[in-house]
Amino acid sequence: MSAPIDLPKWADTALVPAVSVVAAFFVAGLVVVGIGENPLTATRLLLQGSLGTGEGLGFTLFYTTNFIFTGLAVAVAYHAGLFNIGAEGQATLAGLGTALVLLNLNFLPGFILVPLGILGAAAFGALWGAIPGYLQAKRGSHIVITTIMFNWLASVLIVYLLVNVLREPTNMNPETRTFPEQSNIPFMHDVFAAFGIEIAPSQLNLTFVLALAASYAIWLLIYRSRLGYAIRTVGSNPLAAVYAGISPARIIVIAMTLSGALAGGLAVNELMGYQHRLLLEFTSGYGFVGIAVALMGRAHPFGIILASLLFGILYQGGAELAFEQPAITRDMVVVIGGIIILFAGALEGLFRRIVARVLAPTLRQARA
Repeated sequence: MSAPIDLPKWADTALVPAVSVVAAFFVAGLVVVGIGENPLTATRLLLQGSLGTGEGLGFTLFYTTNFIFTGLAVAVAYHAGLFNIGAEGQATLAGLGTALVLLNLNFLPGFILVPLGILGAAAFGALWGAIPGYLQAKRGSHIVITTIMFNWLASVLIVYLLVNVLREPTNMNPETRTFPEQSNIPFMHDVFAAFGIEIAPSQLNLTFVLALAASYAIWLLIYRSRLGYAIRTVGSNPLAAVYAGISPARIIVIAMTLSGALAGGLAVNELMGYQHRLLLEFTSGYGFVGIAVALMGRAHPFGIILASLLFGILYQGGAELAFEQPAITRDMVVVIGGIIILFAGALEGLFRRIVARVLAPTLRQARA
């Protein structure tokens, strides 16, 4: 068994992920070369399409918002020693909660209806996360298995409801009627326009601000509160937590409930901020990408924001890249994302060792 690798916190949380990403893009560049394209041109188009225009930046930050919420959902459970695979299903049920609130309380004014819609999403997502948490804590069911199963259950349930119960009778598509206008979360370009500032229209809405606020709140919870200390203690050593008077079962249920509520932010961004109705597959795999985001961000809210931005760039820039260079298809962009996940996750130990060897002389000198 190899000895543990001791790195400064700044190196472990920032330098190691940065080296992983650089190495991943280098390998991705070799893949691009292999199909006969110029990797430098591809990189330029990727960045230009995601950050080079106001519209591109808006779409990038819209995707970033989704990844922040799903990354936080995975991270909170991760701190408790749980691997939450169910953010996709939790977000799906959160969408149902939002739709039920907005469609049945459509007589309320916007300043009441919008918070209620957000709370509806958080409540349904929390419930869908709490059930696997309870099964793990009280019945010994493995959280990975139950959350995967609940993803499928959520998918089947939403199909049934949209086809047979919630679908507008005059509409052939499996989707609800449009949400009341006063429940729409304002687009960012409309907000800026109200202050006389013109920016390019995009899907970006005020949910992005909510995602940043949620990140700060989770940082306070995990690192500056008694509950956060209990969550981290259970995640590090459940037996020590018991000796300290902490109930691992209670913490597991709480952590999964919080995870599900955070996954609900994806539904808020997609449905209240953009689609304005409940429809099939609005989650679009964001919940699964959230796993990679949490791992790349070291389950730290600030790292999750940076990792979310990276995947937002890949999503938006990849679409532009596929348009400008047809040889690099959308599937190729998925491959690039997969390489990043591989390097930041499975090969993390390799890069930690490389960074440790490079920094070893400097660290020895600093300790002396």
